[in-house]
Amino acid sequence: MRKSVISAVMLASFATISTASAQQLTVATGGGIIADAQRKAFFEPTAKALGIAFKEETIQNLRDIRLQVQSNAVTWDLAQLGLDECQQAGKEGLLEKIDRNVVDTSGISSPTDMDYCIPLYYYTTVLAWSTKTGQPGGNKMQSWADFFDTKKFPGARSVFKYPRGNLEMALLADGVAPDKLYPLDVDRAFKKLEQLKPSIEAWWDSGAQSAQLLKDGEVDYIQIWNGRVSSVIRDGGQAAFTYNQGILTGDAMVIPKGARNKDMAMKALAMFFSPRQQAQFPLSVDYGPANSKAFEVGVLSPEQIARVNTSPENIKTQVKLDEKWWAENTAKVLERWDNFMQR
Repeated sequence: MRKSVISAVMLASFATISTASAQQLTVATGGGIIADAQRKAFFEPTAKALGIAFKEETIQNLRDIRLQVQSNAVTWDLAQLGLDECQQAGKEGLLEKIDRNVVDTSGISSPTDMDYCIPLYYYTTVLAWSTKTGQPGGNKMQSWADFFDTKKFPGARSVFKYPRGNLEMALLADGVAPDKLYPLDVDRAFKKLEQLKPSIEAWWDSGAQSAQLLKDGEVDYIQIWNGRVSSVIRDGGQAAFTYNQGILTGDAMVIPKGARNKDMAMKALAMFFSPRQQAQFPLSVDYGPANSKAFEVGVLSPEQIARVNTSPENIKTQVKLDEKWWAENTAKVLERWDNFMQR
């Protein structure tokens, strides 16, 4: 009995020592349900496979990385950025270049420059509605033109309180073909948004807020991220949405310039982008893997694939946001957006 107790104590001590001595990567995420999904799909299996540990911290935006790099005080080995922010960070020299000898990017396609940032997952800004109050008279909302048609579809609207995606939405509603969106006609987009503004009941600024507005029936129609409306539906909310004209963009996982554990971080990235780990991500949240091979490894059922925004069928009807255009034009657009919101 005593030998068993001693053995148990020794094993526990060994486990503690092993954990303490394992190389640690500090990863900065946006937190919330995305961080939970990343932990299950990427961090935990990678830690086990490479014999390392992950310490999670929170990033707000590109400024956080800029501050660390410019002050020569980089504490993060990996960090999550939007693809447009990633483009800007690469131009500013704030990121380590991806080593393609380590990271296999086959199966991942993006119109953005993938020297510094490779899409980790994609989310879609979609058109959703309350099935309790929306779709009057049997009319079914199918497009952003319908979203802007307040006569055919009367009711309260809600829109993201940020210009990215809104300009694309307005131009699509105004009849611009998806393949003719860029460069964005900013004047035309704001003119169209002015028409909708009186019908916007709420400007949401977080995914949680948008889901609550829809779940509580406070708005009839809403521009919302697909993962958020999916969560409302799973929780029994009276809601529906369409991927038609959905605006597709994503986030990347990057290595800040000067990261202390760059080599191990690169190995971790290689695992994050592998088809099997990519396929695990939508098991927790309805955001799509960036690696198309994720749909070929047998992890996702046909029913699950049908829900995922980047599945071969769903992606056909969506519009890819041009992150490079936004990286180059965000500052100018934001100034005009602020004026638009204040009027």
